[in-house]
Amino acid sequence: MDSNLRREIILDNYQEPMNKGLVDNDGSYLSCNTNSESCIDNLDFMMKINDGIIEDIRFDGEACAISTSASSIMIRSLIGKSVEEAKDILKNYYNMINEVEYNSDTLGELNVYDEICKQPNRKNCALLPSKAVTTMLGELESYGK
Repeated sequence: MDSNLRREIILDNYQEPMNKGLVDNDGSYLSCNTNSESCIDNLDFMMKINDGIIEDIRFDGEACAISTSASSIMIRSLIGKSVEEAKDILKNYYNMINEVEYNSDTLGELNVYDEICKQPNRKNCALLPSKAVTTMLGELESYGK
């Protein structure tokens, strides 16, 4: 991917992130907080699943450009997907960030982080949203939903 396009996508999603702002939880949303031990990132996530399909994901908090933009792009990539499709995207995203074989076709716009491994201190920032969603999906399984 062209470095100027990569920068533009990340910056756009940092300055005007999609699905930023939490909603009143009427009990239909799973929730999770994730933060970084090494920087300012502290984000709350909410996810609503109906009939095995991710209907909504929201986030809010304070975070760097990488965490904020990764949250925005990750959310857009997962809404409307089945839980199984989401798990596949999350696995491929994790593998990409950690320089393990992955399917780039599965990731779409998330491929903008394919060179984050060159900045090891930013890996955790890029992984925060996927950790939150993975945690919430684990909660979903533990409740048998």
